[in-house]
Amino acid sequence: MTVRQLSLPELANACWHSGVPGVGLWREPVQEFGVEAAAKLFKDAGLAVTTLCRGGFFTAVDPAERRRALDDNRAAIEEAATLGTDTLVLVSGGLPAGDKDLAGARERIADALAELGPYAAEHGVRLAIEPLHPMYAADRCVVSTLGQALDLAERFPAEQVGVCVDTYHIWWDDQAPAGIARAGAGGRLYSFQLADWTTPLPEGVLTGRGQLGDGSIDFAYWCDLVDRAGYAGPIEVELFNAELWARQDGEAVLRETAEAFRRVVPEAL
Repeated sequence: MTVRQLSLPELANACWHSGVPGVGLWREPVQEFGVEAAAKLFKDAGLAVTTLCRGGFFTAVDPAERRRALDDNRAAIEEAATLGTDTLVLVSGGLPAGDKDLAGARERIADALAELGPYAAEHGVRLAIEPLHPMYAADRCVVSTLGQALDLAERFPAEQVGVCVDTYHIWWDDQAPAGIARAGAGGRLYSFQLADWTTPLPEGVLTGRGQLGDGSIDFAYWCDLVDRAGYAGPIEVELFNAELWARQDGEAVLRETAEAFRRVVPEAL
């Protein structure tokens, strides 16, 4: 998503030239290209598919909408397995129109996880709940803190449901460091993503993730936390940034992002 202006073949080529060993994919471009074709493309390029994003949106009240969401998530699990990644990232869903019951929405997420967790395990896929910044609670994700994500995940086996830690969403939370240690101790720290927090936020907020090093987040600190928690998986960069997307030269954006990553992430990782 950081370089969504690139086609999947262009992305594979740019990663190879920039020394990027793997890529987290989003479902929409994969579906457009073809899931099996995408799997072959990245395998042939020697690139790991680190995660697939996104599943989720479990909070609907209407039974038909809930069934559609579950069916779509089963499809996402199958897509992840085909692509060769063991991690499907979940954006859990916001409040349905006219609904103000946060606790009820979170319980519907748990209901969905109970049904999908075993199905994911059958396909060798884990479900990673990603908490989003509280500003997204109404329309996108009622899971706003790492603690809330772990409270949900810990109802299920550690090999089925865990969490995705994204610095953009949790950097402000003084309870998040303890949550990272808790996730690591429980074997539930599935994914680690980086994006910076820059101000002023753009209109619409969603496309305001800053390039690494341009904002307020101490990446060395957060990398040290996940390292001490035992995380040894890939570190992803996920930038929703309208200015980056507007640039035609996506390969240059990727190179700059890789260079920024090397500046802010400790060499030991």
